Amino acid sequence: MLTRFFLLILTLLFVSGGDATNNNKPPRPKSTAAQPATQATGKTADSAPHKVRMMFAGDIMSQLVQIESAQIGDNEFSYDHCFRYMRPIFEQADLVVGNLECTLMGEPPYTGYPNFKSPEQLAEALKKNGFDVLVTSNNHSLDGGLNGVNNTIKSVRNEGFMHTGTFKNEQYRQLLYPLIIYKNGIKIALLNYTHHTNGLKSQFPSVVNRLDMDVVKKDIQKAKQMKADFIITFLHWGEEHQLDEDSNQRAVAKIMHNWGSDLVVGSHPHVVQPIKNEVVTIAGKPHNYLTAYSLGNFISSQPFVHTEGGIVFEVNITKDQNRTSIENYYYIPVLRYTPREKGKTRYYALPVSPFENSDNNLNMPIGEREKMTNFARRIRAQLGAFGAKERKFTLDKVVLE
Repeated sequence: MLTRFFLLILTLLFVSGGDATNNNKPPRPKSTAAQPATQATGKTADSAPHKVRMMFAGDIMSQLVQIESAQIGDNEFSYDHCFRYMRPIFEQADLVVGNLECTLMGEPPYTGYPNFKSPEQLAEALKKNGFDVLVTSNNHSLDGGLNGVNNTIKSVRNEGFMHTGTFKNEQYRQLLYPLIIYKNGIKIALLNYTHHTNGLKSQFPSVVNRLDMDVVKKDIQKAKQMKADFIITFLHWGEEHQLDEDSNQRAVAKIMHNWGSDLVVGSHPHVVQPIKNEVVTIAGKPHNYLTAYSLGNFISSQPFVHTEGGIVFEVNITKDQNRTSIENYYYIPVLRYTPREKGKTRYYALPVSPFENSDNNLNMPIGEREKMTNFARRIRAQLGAFGAKERKFTLDKVVLE
């Protein structure tokens, strides 16, 4: 009896993410869309649809030069500046999801590639600047061993994040997975898997979700049994540095859509890959399903070609009395901006559109502005070829401190 009571309490605390767990976060500006009241049944009080605006950021990397840049004292770090230009944009979303591609160790030594072991202050800055949910299943999940898995979970929970993809043990996974997020009257299930962990094996009793198709099928079925309105699978997959998705990604996405995933979002290649709204036939009927194959790097110091940035992927979900669907979607180009400040190279995630046509408000060197222009031109051509539209922002919508 006590065991059942304990499990019930855990369920209420951790599974019911969304509105119930975001009370410690400053309120965001209200959407212009109607937000009708809901009853215990989850149905709308009137005919107005429920709406949720979600934003997905790509790979959140933490290489050694980024750690050194963030250091402000003996074992003191601050990453707040890295994301300050993104905060006003994220404040316009109801939910912001990011791929945390490092482990949070809690104590030094901190290291970069090939084993990403980072200060916990990174999570603090992500939360402060608008992130709500972190997915933690990727090829670097095991870089810090068992302590890395467990302390990452502890750190993101302490900051008030919802998270999924890694678990302290199988019992926690059974209880907390899929992650269910209630937001604005819509019940969202979020699943997260990685296709490998760089050859490292999970240390008992921790669990890292692997891209095992039999397991994924059961998890999607569970999400459907839990009566999720909208199912999202966030996958760490594909080949690094390839600008186009491969045949395996296309096959996996189609299977997952057929099984019931409404949206597939990808990371790992560290470059942007296409967003495709494709038709999948289910039970003889055509259905439109959306896949963002790779969001690229949100923040990193990777020196390779085309890794200088990524996109934020915005999806607007609507639920009426008949069905839940994607109303529209957009991309937001985000560049790695690296000025020299106080004797250090700083790393910023910089939204392109507010600054590309401004009067050089950041006093960017010519080389940096050319990098931004070339990056934006390439992303727009690549994603526009498949019908994706850009969400643009003006300079007055970005806070300059």
